[in-house]
Amino acid sequence: MPYSDYHPELMGSATIEPSGSFEAGSYQSFVLTYTAGRFGIDDTGGIKVGFRFASDMSKLQFDDPAAEGYTTIEASNGATLDVKQEFKRNIRPWSKSLYIGITEHFLAEGDTITIRIGDNRQGSPGVRIQTFCEADHLFQFFIDAIATYDYVPLPNSPSIAIVPGKPNEFRGFLPTKVAVGEPFRFCLKADDIWGNPSNQIEATLNLEGDGITGLPTSVTFKKGEFSAIVEGLTVDKARTIKIKFTSSGNVVGETNPLLVADKPDLLHFWADIHGQSNETLGTNTALDYFTFGRDKAFLDVCAHQGNDFQITEDFWQELNQITKDFDKPGSFVAIPGYEWSSNTAVGGDRNVFYRKEGEVMHRSSHMQVPDRRDDETDAYDAHDLFKKLGGKDVVVMAHCGGRYANIGFAHDGRMETAMEIHSAWGTFEWLIADALEASHRIGVVANSDGHKGRVGASYPGASFFGAYGGLTCYIAPRLDRDAIFEAMRARHHYGTTGTRLYMDVQVSAAAPFTLYDRDPDLFDSLSLTEAKQLMMGDIAKSISGKATVTAKVIGSAPIQKMELRDGLDVLETWHSYSEADLGRRIRIQFEGAKYRGRARALAWEGSLSVKGNAIERSQQFNCWNPERGVKDSNSQSLSWSLVTTGNFNGFDLWLKDSDKGEIAVTTPFGDVTVDVASVGFEPQVHFEGGLERCMKVYRLPDEIAQTEVTLEREITLHKDRDTRPWICVTQEDGHQAWSSPVYLMKD
Repeated sequence: MPYSDYHPELMGSATIEPSGSFEAGSYQSFVLTYTAGRFGIDDTGGIKVGFRFASDMSKLQFDDPAAEGYTTIEASNGATLDVKQEFKRNIRPWSKSLYIGITEHFLAEGDTITIRIGDNRQGSPGVRIQTFCEADHLFQFFIDAIATYDYVPLPNSPSIAIVPGKPNEFRGFLPTKVAVGEPFRFCLKADDIWGNPSNQIEATLNLEGDGITGLPTSVTFKKGEFSAIVEGLTVDKARTIKIKFTSSGNVVGETNPLLVADKPDLLHFWADIHGQSNETLGTNTALDYFTFGRDKAFLDVCAHQGNDFQITEDFWQELNQITKDFDKPGSFVAIPGYEWSSNTAVGGDRNVFYRKEGEVMHRSSHMQVPDRRDDETDAYDAHDLFKKLGGKDVVVMAHCGGRYANIGFAHDGRMETAMEIHSAWGTFEWLIADALEASHRIGVVANSDGHKGRVGASYPGASFFGAYGGLTCYIAPRLDRDAIFEAMRARHHYGTTGTRLYMDVQVSAAAPFTLYDRDPDLFDSLSLTEAKQLMMGDIAKSISGKATVTAKVIGSAPIQKMELRDGLDVLETWHSYSEADLGRRIRIQFEGAKYRGRARALAWEGSLSVKGNAIERSQQFNCWNPERGVKDSNSQSLSWSLVTTGNFNGFDLWLKDSDKGEIAVTTPFGDVTVDVASVGFEPQVHFEGGLERCMKVYRLPDEIAQTEVTLEREITLHKDRDTRPWICVTQEDGHQAWSSPVYLMKD
């Protein structure tokens, strides 16, 4: 059993004051009162107050009465208490817990323990509660009454509701590609400072979008509404459009780009198919999860991926019913599946997606599932997983979350079609590098792997998650489950760090290609067609010695650079500017991780000072945590608190003079002084180590404006191995996107 179920009704009771609803990320003070039950609590027994793994409530502390998180605990009978906050010393999902040990005395029935979390009686601002919304945020009590270290969950543990704050940023959404004259919709919402969709909006926004039939001049939000949606818009000619929204004449946001095309064969559909809810390790219910993805993140495709060793048979059946109910061809695709969550030594994390409901779940173990009657269906390692999935209508993806997928241990390209190289856990290009090094033919995806109930719009909050969750764009002729599964199997998709840019990669040659519908090295039954042009993910043969790669990108922000790659090699790095365009802006960029495992986060706490020059302004990029980023900035100095987990972030400095003085930088990994005049087009690299850990310093134009690029390059095909062209795009704001490679087989 995950927890003891011994007479919970005899273990006492607990209350909370105040109760009710509280704004996410706000500072509060709570009094929890535990009253001992029939058994009391014996000497060396104790209490744990559990908080979910995903919770990012500020750390509790017991020493500084004037500081954040100050917590006091006292027993009504004067018992001595041993108090500490623990992480991962409680059973999932209650990974974070306040431990209260009873020493040198005991509690009798009716005795109380008073816990003041965020005790503000001596100057503490309180405790910052978690930064994301939760309808039933439990303070889950566990009682070790008999002093056996066998904790019993207290039924009816106290809870509060955590609700969104006031709007901080408006966000608008359009589809990414539609046909001329085809109706589409515009969706608008506002997020609070922590990224929660807000219903505390009372505003009228004016709309600007040239050539859009049916677009109103304004939309009005009323308090209680989470979004405004305008249906039935059309555009009568091929073009790229965006909609801007303004207030009092000021632009407060704009949508992602929409490419309107003449009779397109393929469309672009946005997906986040990796996250979980509170039935496993996440937040809010699975029903809330899919509702958020459809109605607040405006996804086209969604799937739930709970840790398999926590999914009971009842919950598995519930998930299958939810995906069946939510799946609506033409408007929203919901996919049944689970996360196969084995230890890295025996395969690591895999995402399993079934095309139909009703399939058997092959768990990595029954570790937290008490009902063991179906133990024989388990797959204890990845080889066994692929064996048991053989013959099923299934797609598998490898990813890096807590554990990382060990594709060196096992990989089956017949069903494992992609590598997830970005999520809220960070960026993991090394995962696809492993696959390319092993000559696997796989695609690129990105998802949130979110635990905070915000699938499709997954902000990291204030925890060690260091990145905004990713999205995958599936390229398919229509929006239904069959078409999306075919796009998965054909690798017709690209991944982004959460932005919705347009990307298209085509490959052509002098002579037609022989295009395979599946990998000919893995499948016996194949469909072969003659193709003049290939798209991302395709596998084909060419009789030509050369091919032309054409990559078109329409950014959601100005484009900084694009890399054209052949497998592991970078063939060319294109920039939207030249050396002659460089100005007074210097970018300081932090990258990398400690290593591949769970504790990979790098804390880039630091400061800099400028001598012989002056900072006119600074601006951070790719920083999603309001508590981090640039802390103090003036004309001569700046300090920051940043974290990277394989991704990158940093800040730009606009200096008074472009080539005078020096910048002295202090970080946990070393100090360096940079001569301003020496900073140019190519990055200076410092503090290398760990897993691609470094700080880069380079110069940018004062402004970058280009948002669209079409790059056409001729490449020479290898004679002894696959040629594997793909691209990586980096925007000025730090967002990235990766296409799936095209696989041109050796002749």
